[in-house]
Amino acid sequence: MRIAFLFFVLAAAIYYAFIAFVDLPFLTRSGRLGPGFFPRIVGTTMVVFAIWVLVDALREVRKSEIDESSWGDVVKLMLLGVGYAVLLRLFGGFVASVIYLGVSLLAINPGRHLQNTILSVTIPAAIFLLFDRLLNANMPPAMFELPF
Repeated sequence: MRIAFLFFVLAAAIYYAFIAFVDLPFLTRSGRLGPGFFPRIVGTTMVVFAIWVLVDALREVRKSEIDESSWGDVVKLMLLGVGYAVLLRLFGGFVASVIYLGVSLLAINPGRHLQNTILSVTIPAAIFLLFDRLLNANMPPAMFELPF
């Protein structure tokens, strides 16, 4: 299960780095660092660390340690990631994060509905305030605008 998850993380890191290198310019027209500077560093670092951890995990794998019942968790994790990407495109950063975090916490922390609700609202709200208000960086836009 860990190996499959690490391959998924590696694929996501490669995709992120590809987008950072292809779509975002490294320098602006005036010669200053552009919007692609930081994402290129993050993407390259993610790929290097994902390969490092994957190679380390592959070295430790033994036939007796493979548990076939864990694949359901891998599928759930991948479906949550794909669902978050779809929600992000449809409803924007804040609403998608609230829904994703709520569903994830229901799976990870069952039975604690009040705590899950508080966390799934406050964490995206704090991220929204940090990025949108303090750093003046926009959250991902929504395809369907909500009234609030």
